[in-house]
Amino acid sequence: MDSIYLLAAFWFFAAVLSTILANRLKISIALVEIIVGTIIGFAAFQLGYFDRLSLHADWLKFLTGVGAILLTFLAGAELNPDAMKSKITEVSVIGLIGFSAPFIGCSLIAYYLIGWNMQASLLCGIALSTTSMAVVYAVMLEYGFNKTEFGKGVLGACFINDLGTVIALGLIFAPFTYKTLIFIAATILLIFTLAPLTDFIIRRFAYKTAAIRAKWVLFVLLAMGVLALWSGSEPVLPAYVLGMVLAKTMEKDGHFVRRLRTLTVGFLTPLYFLRAGALVSIPALAAAPVIFLVLFGGKVITKIFGLYPAIHRFREDKNEKWYYTLLMSTGLTFGTISALYGLTNNIITQAQYSYIVGAVIASAVIPTLIANKFFLPIHLLEAPILDDQVPDQKDIINKL
Repeated sequence: MDSIYLLAAFWFFAAVLSTILANRLKISIALVEIIVGTIIGFAAFQLGYFDRLSLHADWLKFLTGVGAILLTFLAGAELNPDAMKSKITEVSVIGLIGFSAPFIGCSLIAYYLIGWNMQASLLCGIALSTTSMAVVYAVMLEYGFNKTEFGKGVLGACFINDLGTVIALGLIFAPFTYKTLIFIAATILLIFTLAPLTDFIIRRFAYKTAAIRAKWVLFVLLAMGVLALWSGSEPVLPAYVLGMVLAKTMEKDGHFVRRLRTLTVGFLTPLYFLRAGALVSIPALAAAPVIFLVLFGGKVITKIFGLYPAIHRFREDKNEKWYYTLLMSTGLTFGTISALYGLTNNIITQAQYSYIVGAVIASAVIPTLIANKFFLPIHLLEAPILDDQVPDQKDIINKL
């Protein structure tokens, strides 16, 4: 038990260091955590202490998994279904192109250019077709874009993009069984019943008991996560859908949302991003850097060439178009999940897994760094959309 506490203290020291560096360098905290995690993983490997990081320990995998689920839920809660109706064409077109362009392009690159077999190439295309909801939402929240119509459009397109990824993974590789039908039925049932049931619990018990809303949300998310895993899906998918279902309910209580964000961003997601970075095998990438560069370039280039013309139809400002495009070019959660699924089911080898995950992690960092450095649409932050639900927005604007 002492070793767990010591290791947890070490990871949170890394999280504090990442926050300080992010503040000094004016870079998103999530990205710095990934970079710091990569440096820690490489240093530990070189010194022979990599196993002591316990990256595959059950307690760390659980905490990072819950972090991904809660972050995805909060992202979904930003998308009020009524507000999204006016943007359904935008998010559908951009989201579908954001999935299909890299899926087709990277599958062809892996098959014809690198020489992988068809199964591995399709898995590679799926893994590199994703966009990173975790990174995008963390950036949206950090700068305050989540409260703008621009940010809601980006988040909605990310959802459609990743939904395409999950469906493709299921149709091509995962068996469709009675478990899948039970999972779909339970999700549909919650879509119609969760909001009124949650409203009843809030009216009857909230403000009278200790944090029953947080306990209720965690129970529902973890229960659906178990059902998703049992059916062969991923727990982050129902989390996003349930976040959208409870969007109106969450809007009514800004204090609860802030507390849930504090739990997620302050405790869980630093572990998630640091672990994601530490899992990148730099020696494996260094052994065959051309494959890594080809996959990374294939993902980003196909995303840009597919998305920029489509985004041009909906946005006029140059910075908005490039910022939108580059954030949609990121990848992390679903990309690593898809790659791990392929490795676990012997669809890809350990070396192929390292190349794909390396490209996914690089896409989480490099496009976002470029977007925040050169194309940050500051004028959107200066619009009168500030409210007290997004802490420190004015401070962010002053820094910029």
